[in-house]
Amino acid sequence: MSFRSLMTAMTLYRSRTITLEQAAERGGVSPTKMETELRSRGIQVREKSERAPARR
Repeated sequence: MSFRSLMTAMTLYRSRTITLEQAAERGGVSPTKMETELRSRGIQVREKSERAPARR
């Protein structure tokens, strides 16, 4: 995990461009770790029904 890739993933997640799972993959962390990182920075974690549609 690089700091830059994690920050990019969190920015894309916050803008609703990617899902939590996609952000975790892009950031090089588990979905659970991504949730922790998002919350520690004051970014609200969306519920499954609110998540962005998966990109193909």
